[in-house]
Amino acid sequence: MAARVPIRRLITGALFLLSVSVTLLLLSSSSDQALSSSENKLVSSSDPELGSARVVFQTKYGDIEFGFYPHVAPKTVEHIFKLVRLGCYNTNHFFRVDKGFVAQVADVAGGRTAPMNEEQRKEAEKTVVGEFSKVKHVRGILSMGRYADPDSAASSFSILLGDAPHLDGQYAIFGKVTKGDETLRKLEELPTRQEGIFVMPIERISIESTYFYDTENKRAVI
Repeated sequence: MAARVPIRRLITGALFLLSVSVTLLLLSSSSDQALSSSENKLVSSSDPELGSARVVFQTKYGDIEFGFYPHVAPKTVEHIFKLVRLGCYNTNHFFRVDKGFVAQVADVAGGRTAPMNEEQRKEAEKTVVGEFSKVKHVRGILSMGRYADPDSAASSFSILLGDAPHLDGQYAIFGKVTKGDETLRKLEELPTRQEGIFVMPIERISIESTYFYDTENKRAVI
């Protein structure tokens, strides 16, 4: 015959099991919240907030639109956007298209076919301090070109056509492409030639015109 278990002992055991269950539930909830917080931080650090300005480069293969990261590289953004507003990139070109790596815009001082006025030339000759960040070089990112001097960036920049972690922290990222990846893919398929370390398109890929607008008021300025 089975021995009787005192009621008090049964209640105590039930309360213990309930306490364990609640503790495990709280630990699980806390872990999920920590993971969610970690994921949110990861997203914000790898994909910074874009400003409201948008710039569009028009080529015969289609348009490329991009936005800026003013909180990541404020001086670079200010400089490049001023060059755009002055029309400095009009008649410039992509002198380098290395499939899966970069499409690089030439320095406006030597890349344009149209002559520059004094105001354009003055801004084009300026260099910007190297604003290096933890943002990653992945497809669509805009990254300044420069010489060995980290503060020698002027007006040439690259649009990443693939991931390039070896560039991280070495070149100033200032924005990303928001529309026009199909145009970039067309450029990647064009015939190229090797010239030193550069893979260059055989034909001239001109930036026929540019314009910019603000996403908050949608008004384009050409």
